[in-house]
Amino acid sequence: MRYGKLTAVGMVMAAGLGVLSSAPSGQGLDYVRASYTKYEYRIPMRDGVTLFTAVYVPRAPGPAYPILLNRTPYSVAPYGPDAYKSSLGPSDLFTREGYIFVYQDVRGRMMSEGQYEDVRPYKPVKAGPTDIDESTDTWDTIDWLVRNIPNNNGRVGLYGISYPGFYTSMGMIDAHPALKAASPQAPIADWFIGDDFHHNGALYLPHAFNFFSGFGRPRPEPTTNSGSRFDYGTEDGYGFYLKMGPMPNVNALYFKDGIRFWNDLMAHETYDAFWQARNVRPHLKDIAPAVLTVGGWFDAEDLFGALETYKSVERQSPRTVNTLVMGPWIHGGWARTDGDLLGDVRFGSKTGPFFREQIEFPFFQHHLKGKPDPKLPEAYVFETGRNEWRRLDAWPPKQATTTSLYLHAGGRLGFEPPSEGEAFDEYISDPTRPVPYINHTSVTMTREHMVDDQRFAAARADVLTYRTDVLAEDVTMAGPIRPRLHVSTSGTDSDFVVKLIDVYPAPDRVPGAGAQSGRPSRMEGYQQLVRGEAMRGKFRTSYEKPEPFVPDQATRVEYVMPDVYHTFRRGHRIMVQIQSSWFPLVNMNPQTFCNINTASPSDFRKATQRVYRGRTTASQIVLSVLNGRER
Repeated sequence: MRYGKLTAVGMVMAAGLGVLSSAPSGQGLDYVRASYTKYEYRIPMRDGVTLFTAVYVPRAPGPAYPILLNRTPYSVAPYGPDAYKSSLGPSDLFTREGYIFVYQDVRGRMMSEGQYEDVRPYKPVKAGPTDIDESTDTWDTIDWLVRNIPNNNGRVGLYGISYPGFYTSMGMIDAHPALKAASPQAPIADWFIGDDFHHNGALYLPHAFNFFSGFGRPRPEPTTNSGSRFDYGTEDGYGFYLKMGPMPNVNALYFKDGIRFWNDLMAHETYDAFWQARNVRPHLKDIAPAVLTVGGWFDAEDLFGALETYKSVERQSPRTVNTLVMGPWIHGGWARTDGDLLGDVRFGSKTGPFFREQIEFPFFQHHLKGKPDPKLPEAYVFETGRNEWRRLDAWPPKQATTTSLYLHAGGRLGFEPPSEGEAFDEYISDPTRPVPYINHTSVTMTREHMVDDQRFAAARADVLTYRTDVLAEDVTMAGPIRPRLHVSTSGTDSDFVVKLIDVYPAPDRVPGAGAQSGRPSRMEGYQQLVRGEAMRGKFRTSYEKPEPFVPDQATRVEYVMPDVYHTFRRGHRIMVQIQSSWFPLVNMNPQTFCNINTASPSDFRKATQRVYRGRTTASQIVLSVLNGRER
């Protein structure tokens, strides 16, 4: 087979500058230039399409090096054999150690040939020898690299964060024999059920709008231009999206039918074959390479994907070396931040460097260079609230038990079920005045909203608030959270948003509160969001076949929120808030049963919402808890 390449340099690697230096982190571009030689290739796939690939090879002579591959839709820039990245690999530890670093524009993006397809579906059965998906493109790339890049040791590692995490997951399927280790980090798993643009069928409007307004623009020919951001003309996202109105106005006012995947998103309002084909989870079986799945407890984008990728591999590939890492991080924060704080919340240590030095680097070193086994646990997870790392032999922890927090009269929350007869609390949900998801302005989905103070929401009449008494002892939640609500609406559809909140003491006079005892005064009375999630009510029994509500009839709505590992400290309270809008984070439900993506202004109506808390209709939050020091 003929292999094309962009550089005129042969396959002889540049002679060395001696061994790679132990340069400190942050030496940047000068260090990379001095230590590596860059090559650019067009690697052919089995159907003849070539993918643009940048390869950085250590200048130092010595033992053969493993390959670390990153496949991305976001550009391998800078382009040109003399234009170098200022950092290589997952962290500077890898740059100093010496690896062959490979970056590839995926099919149809930037400088690669072919047609791009968002979250291109995996094909379990190929139509012929030239049929492709992201798994075959990864296989063909690895095969070319190990055959054509001199001085490689025949071992390849694959990694990526977010969308590149999706390509990592796809590359693990039907993997090339040389692929020995893979780390999908914040990987996309399912864009309808829980990742990025939909949560339980509810559209995360500013995230989808902001992403596709730039990323979704067509690319007729290969280009090094990554496009431009949308100009909102304001910082007031709440006002921008409220003024924009129903979903058809996105195209009418802004996109003009020019963004293909936005049109696909609007055309598929239910969990139909289009979305099901893009669900990665069923295909994560018989995985051969060792897997290190990484996620952040406060990742607003792909928390679902990290947890579900790990669980899917664990369930369907029981013999695979499969480790989960979850820290107190935003999207990708483990790779680029100290990870010691988010917004007003402090975590007591630099969790980012700890991950990079003690977990990620030893994982790849062992599997790609044969260094000592770091003996990582099944799950390396950070317990927020107590602010400590835990090494567990399973996730969720095997010793966790199930209990429920019940809603009671007077806004009380307790572990005992209600004893009264039929009872409920109610509020009016008004589409013209939806509950904001933050108490400040932003046109994008903020990172900090995952831990933001919820006192502004508790003050609203259209938010029901329930809280426990002051806790006499720590309560540790470890695993998924399952709202089990009995509700009614005067309309025929409704969203229900449940928020689990840690209420700090006010004032702080709790002795023996450990790391919390030194909290700054701004945290007194703070209502920290621990987990929040929306459920589009019409999908309560099926994502494929939505059903209207019968007006004013009590109906059960139950769903699963992403896992937590959080300790509510002694002296704190546990709070639950329930509401029917979370705007503009979640696009507004008209509260009339219809296709929301084609709804008209007349479909949007006020609705009276009731949340029941009687003996036979006991609304509750089902939790997995750990007793005492069972961690």
